[in-house]
Amino acid sequence: MKQLLILLTLLYFAPKSASAQFKIREPNAIPLHGEWLFAMDPAEMGMKGKWYMDKLAESNRLDKVTVPHCFSSDPRFEHYTGTAWYRKTFTWKPVAEKRVILHFDAAYYKTNVWLNNEKVGAHEGGYTPFGFDVTDLLKDGDNLLAVSVNNDTWKPGTIPGAKDNGNINDPFMGWLNYGGLVRPVYLTIEPEVYAENLKIDALPDLAKGTATLKTRIRIRNASKAAASPKVSYKVLFDGKAVPVNVKGKSESIPAGQTGFIEAEATLTAAQVKLWDLDEPNLYQLKVAVGEDSIAAHFGIRKVEVKNAQLLLNGKSIRVGGGNRVVDYPGLGSVEPDWLIEKDFKLMKEAGMEFQRLTHYTPSEYFYDLADKHGMLIITEAGNWQLTPNQMDNDSMRAKFKSQFTEMAERDWNHPSVIAYSVGNEYLSEQPAGQKWTKDMIEFAKSLDPTRLYTFASMRLNILPKKPEDEASQYVDFISTNTYGNHAKVLDHIHSLYPDKPILVSEWGVRADAKDEAFQAQHITDLMLEFRKRPYVVGTSWWTYNDYQSRHHGTNANGYRPWGIVGPDRSFRAAYRVHQKEYSPVTIEKVGFKAGGQGQHLLTVRLTARGDFPARTIKGYKLKANGLTIGLPEIKPGEAKEIDIPVAGFDKKLHINISKPTGFTSIETDIELK
Repeated sequence: MKQLLILLTLLYFAPKSASAQFKIREPNAIPLHGEWLFAMDPAEMGMKGKWYMDKLAESNRLDKVTVPHCFSSDPRFEHYTGTAWYRKTFTWKPVAEKRVILHFDAAYYKTNVWLNNEKVGAHEGGYTPFGFDVTDLLKDGDNLLAVSVNNDTWKPGTIPGAKDNGNINDPFMGWLNYGGLVRPVYLTIEPEVYAENLKIDALPDLAKGTATLKTRIRIRNASKAAASPKVSYKVLFDGKAVPVNVKGKSESIPAGQTGFIEAEATLTAAQVKLWDLDEPNLYQLKVAVGEDSIAAHFGIRKVEVKNAQLLLNGKSIRVGGGNRVVDYPGLGSVEPDWLIEKDFKLMKEAGMEFQRLTHYTPSEYFYDLADKHGMLIITEAGNWQLTPNQMDNDSMRAKFKSQFTEMAERDWNHPSVIAYSVGNEYLSEQPAGQKWTKDMIEFAKSLDPTRLYTFASMRLNILPKKPEDEASQYVDFISTNTYGNHAKVLDHIHSLYPDKPILVSEWGVRADAKDEAFQAQHITDLMLEFRKRPYVVGTSWWTYNDYQSRHHGTNANGYRPWGIVGPDRSFRAAYRVHQKEYSPVTIEKVGFKAGGQGQHLLTVRLTARGDFPARTIKGYKLKANGLTIGLPEIKPGEAKEIDIPVAGFDKKLHINISKPTGFTSIETDIELK
């Protein structure tokens, strides 16, 4: 019945092109995409002028824009920092005994919301979702939604934001403060007792082959009476039901309150298919909660740290990665589906499979692709170079905790998310940095104890003498941002923390440090050092893509050219080098036997790297000359030879080796002679 009501409402007022380019996490969402009215407010006159009212004078002066929208990507406003206003009128037909929730997947940075001339609420934070119950403010017929958004994070007091130490250029963070309603806005219709959030923990017993499934549902009772909703569970794999006995108990939730229902189940060895990079097996859990329902995908995998190694399902893993800045010409920080898909494919095929994506939370669709196609992600909340004073400030701590909570509650069912980071490049050797790291990890673990925890340190490069001198003592694995003297730095970090694996969370050189050839050679040179050190479990290049910035060191065109791809995702020489160095399989010519009438035989040797990156080659395919050859299983350090029949008189043969997920692992041309 709920779905029917939503469908009727959708047909009643939803625009035809509503959500064509943007995934929405709620399957029954009523999109508010499309055309909105828009105005800049540089003099901060909007509140005084009541620009949120339905009777707004001189409404013909409002621009028309398409939401999701980033006003900073408009050439007229690209340097603008301040408040902007959005207005949308939509038609509504009230639904009895239902709650209507207004959702924002993200708006940068401070947001105030009005509906039909009444204040709905406010939110601070630019990259995480938030919402409001607007049931009592909706009316039959036309409704006016007005939103003010302020992107001024170039002053101290916001996260991310400016430092408060008075140094030159410190008001500017390292990337652009792209403002606007940058992600989808939509409504959902819920029963009066509804599920707000679902947390799934699926942990395998690697020895027995079984798995334990634990769930926790947050339920909102918006009715006027206590409720004990009946809860039922259904587990699916590949679209088929998995017979699982989920044991939980009903809980009474007082009127107007929020409650939790927990349950647990065991999956047999026959029912368990582990999730990993090359076999990203996904399950789905569907939960009926009274008249409501909620669902999420999950993967069964175990991530742990032992003896300076990162283990995925009990096996040591060493993988390359890259930092991705949400930035694209003409879009700013808006991420349509096609851009996310393009970036994911290019990163996956560059060998970027283990990384902290960036200093904030990107669109959730990227994580969906990572779950489906195999990628390991550390997701990070906003402490970008906060000063000691800021880290000690109660207000800043509260803002960080709020943003971290919104991030974790959005992402904690993604098997691709294996760790959380509590910040980047703060003074982690000082008391404030030490206390921040300890306290924020403790807070984060109270929300989600199932992940690993880290932060990206730049202070380990100054080589502290004792492990207690720096806050990395509190993390599960080390993340170091290192741009020089790598061998000495890594060896010293390992001597300080011999049991902790090391991720080089940032490294690289700009494409204009000398030239693009120098940037590409830097990858090859440094890989020699990384491969010598088994405790280096990952390296994440800064950055996958070029990005705009107002920070010092930015070029005159507004971009910082750190990427292995340019702003438009065109390849630099470094892209193919990164792909070659981070492919787990190498290919070399062994021999070529020419035959009559253009029928030849090429023999190649395929080797599974035994150092870095290293994993068993299983289910990979070789494509060449119109042929597809399934490769045999090759364990790390092993090599096997493959014969490839070649017809014709070409001087070179293009060979592509793809992963089980279909993405290219390596491609090359081999001379036929």
